[in-house]
Amino acid sequence: MSVSVLSPSRLLGDVSGILQAASLLILLLLLIKAVQLYLHRQWLLKALQQFPCPPSHWLFGHIQELQQDQELQRIQKWVETFPSACPHWLWGGKVRVQLYDPDYMKTRNPMVPTDSWLHGLDKWEELLGQDSPLEVFQHVSLMTLDTIMKCAFSHQGSIQVDRNSQSYIQAISDLNNLVFSRVRNAFHQNDTIYSLTSAGRWTHRACQLAHQHTDQVIQLRKAQLQKEGELEKIKRKRHLDFLDILLLAKMENGSILSDKDLRAEVDTFMFEGHDTTASGISWILYALATHPKHQERCREEIHSLLGDGASITWNHLDQMPYTTMCIKEALRLYPPVPGIGRELSTPVTFPDGRSLPKGIMVLLSIYGLHHNPKVWPNPEVFDPFRFAPGSAQHSHAFLPFSGGSRNCIGKQFAMNELKVATALTLLRFELLPDPTRIPIPIARLVLKSKNGIHLRLRRLPNPCEDKDQL
Repeated sequence: MSVSVLSPSRLLGDVSGILQAASLLILLLLLIKAVQLYLHRQWLLKALQQFPCPPSHWLFGHIQELQQDQELQRIQKWVETFPSACPHWLWGGKVRVQLYDPDYMKTRNPMVPTDSWLHGLDKWEELLGQDSPLEVFQHVSLMTLDTIMKCAFSHQGSIQVDRNSQSYIQAISDLNNLVFSRVRNAFHQNDTIYSLTSAGRWTHRACQLAHQHTDQVIQLRKAQLQKEGELEKIKRKRHLDFLDILLLAKMENGSILSDKDLRAEVDTFMFEGHDTTASGISWILYALATHPKHQERCREEIHSLLGDGASITWNHLDQMPYTTMCIKEALRLYPPVPGIGRELSTPVTFPDGRSLPKGIMVLLSIYGLHHNPKVWPNPEVFDPFRFAPGSAQHSHAFLPFSGGSRNCIGKQFAMNELKVATALTLLRFELLPDPTRIPIPIARLVLKSKNGIHLRLRRLPNPCEDKDQL
């Protein structure tokens, strides 16, 4: 009786055959993918043939044109060279069309408490004794987070000394950089591959910190509403805070929002409600520090309006015309959100006859629009009289809060906060730039400075010590 034994050579032959078949399959899949990418690139080239742009590499796109953190300078150069719009190739098969013409932009579909700012300004006063410039962005971020927490999330007390809030601020700062860099890396587009990288793990940790903060805010408010009589008292209020509206809201089927849905809404509103405003205020203070004559005129206007110890009211906010002009000019030079991405859901034809098909990614370059010399003569010059009463502007020439039906939902609140922050700061301090550290604007989700925004503060002799709330 014989026993059949599989010989080693036959076993190796079978394994080799399997490997060859697998290799052929992988090569076939790669070939199919390469053909798909080629056809997609050809479609993009045909769709964008009406929009000239600098020469790009077939694989690396315009990466050779971009040095680290030089995107804003490149936008200014392209604005002058390519009218209205310019394709920006991120890599071979990924492109976004940057728009910076007001006509192109047009072709598309609470109360501010002063105590958050007074507390922050008190802290600045304590730091004056260190005789060194103050990096204002981090401090302003805590003030704006404190403000949005009180106005939209029914938070009591100050969070400016809360370590958890400072961790949240740092997590948002990290996500600003991580999201921006991921979009520009062709190898990081797949979620699985990205999660295995150091940047992906860093993003996961930052998201966890941000979510822990918002979850804590939601659960704390839920617990407060469970107290006897609290819910009925809230329902009798004429105006509800943003979080209370969400907690009391019901879906079409009668069910309340899930914790996941609540967190998504709170995440968005809390980020947009503090980080963009912090950017705007920080750059406004820098612009006034570098233009002392305008700063002094704003201070005189505010002092004549408020006097010594006068409370800021809603009526006051509409009686600061020159300060408002300076705020708007600073927002033009330093838009808090430098660009907004959208994928076209329908084909679009622009006023000059050029068109883009459905599916193209466009970037509304707010920074490019605000620095477009065809829209704003001498765009790098700080000139508040561009916004003087009666001045003629294109309806979409100035878009710090975007425009149209999907513009910033909190733009009026943000504008009021900018006015309150500017007024209280100018009444207490003279702002001076640090000539050794001139801010270098860089594009992130919000406009940041590569080296921070450092200012010297000089305490004024007779400040307005307003302790009341608006």
